Amino acid sequence: MHADLSRSTFRPERHYSAVIVQQGRVQLDADANEQTAIQLHQTRALTADLIGPHGGPRGAAGFRIEYVGGKHDIDTLHIHGGRYYVDGILCDASRPAAGVPVPDEDEDEKDSKDSADADGQDSAQPAPHWTYWDQPDGFRDPEKPGDRLPSPAQAPFVAYLQVWERAVTAAEDPALREVALGAAMPDTAARAKVVWQVLPLSLADLGIKAPEPSKDTVREAFTRWARAQAVSSSRLAARAERPGHADEDPCLVKPDARYRGPENQLYRVEIHAGGAAKDASFKWSRENGSVVFPVDELDGTWVRLASLGHDSKLDLDVGDRVEFTDTAYASRLEPLALLRVEELDLPGRRVRLSAEPEPGVGRLPHLNPFLRRWDHHEGPRRKGRTTTLRGGAVPVREGEWLPLEDGVEVYFAKGGAYRTGDHWTVPARTATGGVEWPVDGSRRPLLRPPAGITRHFAPLALVKSEAGAVDLRLAFAPLATEIPAADEATLAAEARAREEEERGEAADPSGGRSQTTAEAENAAADTDADTQGEK
Repeated sequence: MHADLSRSTFRPERHYSAVIVQQGRVQLDADANEQTAIQLHQTRALTADLIGPHGGPRGAAGFRIEYVGGKHDIDTLHIHGGRYYVDGILCDASRPAAGVPVPDEDEDEKDSKDSADADGQDSAQPAPHWTYWDQPDGFRDPEKPGDRLPSPAQAPFVAYLQVWERAVTAAEDPALREVALGAAMPDTAARAKVVWQVLPLSLADLGIKAPEPSKDTVREAFTRWARAQAVSSSRLAARAERPGHADEDPCLVKPDARYRGPENQLYRVEIHAGGAAKDASFKWSRENGSVVFPVDELDGTWVRLASLGHDSKLDLDVGDRVEFTDTAYASRLEPLALLRVEELDLPGRRVRLSAEPEPGVGRLPHLNPFLRRWDHHEGPRRKGRTTTLRGGAVPVREGEWLPLEDGVEVYFAKGGAYRTGDHWTVPARTATGGVEWPVDGSRRPLLRPPAGITRHFAPLALVKSEAGAVDLRLAFAPLATEIPAADEATLAAEARAREEEERGEAADPSGGRSQTTAEAENAAADTDADTQGEK
C-alpha cells in the first residue's frame, strides 16, 4: 500500500483477535490499521472456509462470460453482473446505473422521445454489463496486440479472474479530499481497493494439449497454474549497519547508532521490473512511496502540478527520480521508466523531466495522472564505483548486502524470481538506532517473502467459439431454508402429551398447586366466608 504509514504491524501468525485501545495513550495509525486487517483476515478466512477457493451465490453469481466475435469490430467479452468470491474476497461485477440529469428548461419533449430506442431503452444509457475493453480495473488497450483476445476459432482459451488490492489516495481519487480543510492541508485517510480483471489464458499456458478438455481437467490445470503465479520465490532481508562515515556526524545521532537517519522512516523496497535477477530492478522510498503530486497538464517534458509538497521533506528537488503514471498503469502493474527532475519552476508549479513520458500514459485527465517520487538517486557503490541505473531503477544483485542510505541495507536471496509490484517495508527508528526486522537467535536477519502484492485467481469460462463458452464458475446455495412441516408421528406425540396434561389436571383437585399452597388458599376462602356472614 503506497500510503503515509508509520509501519504495518499485522501478523496473522500472532493470532491476535482484536486491538484493545487503552485510555490516556497515544493513538497510532498502525493500531487502527491492524484492527482493520484483523477483521478482514477473519472475515475472508471464514468466507473461504465456507465457500471454497471461489464461488458465487446461486441465482446471483457474477462474471458470466459471453464471447462476442468482431465481424466488423474487435473481439470482446461480455462480463455479466453479480457477485463472486475469490479466496474470500468479494468481487462485484454489477455495473452502476447511470444517473439521470435534470433536463434543460427549454428541452423539447419530442427530442427526449427521439433519443430513445425502438425498445424503449434510452440510447444514452450504458450496457447493463461490462465488456473486456471497458471493465473498470482492466484498462485493456486495443492498440496493444498483447491485450487483444485470442481467436477461439484457432484455439480455445480460458477467461479467468485476477484479483488483488491496492491503495488509493486523493491523488488518484480527488473525491477523497475534504475541500473544507483547504488546499494547503494534506489529504486524510487513504482507501484500499479490490481490483478485479478478466484476462485470457491459453490452454498451452495451462499445459493442456487435448483439443476438447473437460471442465475438471481445465479446473485442475488452472489450480496448478494459479498456485505457481500466486506464490513469489523472491526473498529479502534488511538490517542497519553503522556506516564508515558515521564519525563525521557524531552530534546528529547517537554515536553507536547503526541507523544514522535524523527521523523515523518507513522504507519501501519495491520491484520495478520483474523477471530473473539479471533482468530485475528495484526502487526504494523512505516514505513508503507515498509522496505523490497530482498532474494538471503535460507539455512535452514539462509537467504542471496541481500542488507542491507541504515542506522540503515532501517536496521535489532537482535530481529526484519520479514515476509519471496514472490510474490505468497503476492497475496494469507494468514498469515505466523512472525519469529525473531536471528543472523546477516553483511559481508556475512546473517541473521539467529528463525525457517525455511514454505515449498513452497520463494524457487523459479522467485517469488522474500523477508523479510519484522515489528516493534513490544512484545505485550502491561497489569497489569504489557507482552502479549504473537501469531504466531509472537499481539493478537487483543477489547474495550481497546493498546499501540504501543512513546505514540501511537490504539483501536479496539467490535464485529469486521477481514480479513488478512486489515490495517489502522496513521501519527505521532513531530511538533504537536500528531497523525493525525479524532475526533468529543469533541476531541474523531472516529472509522474508514480499509483503504484497498478493494475487488471487479464479477460472470463469472456457471460450471455444462465438456459439458459446463452457462455464467454469462454481455456485453455492443459501444456508437458510423453509422450516419443514412436522410428520405424522411428531403430531401424534404432541397430541398425546396434551391429553396426558389435561388428564393430570382433572385428577388433581389442587389444580397442580402444592399441598401447603392449597390449604392456605382454602383457609383464606373460609375466613372470607365467615366475615361475609357476620356482616
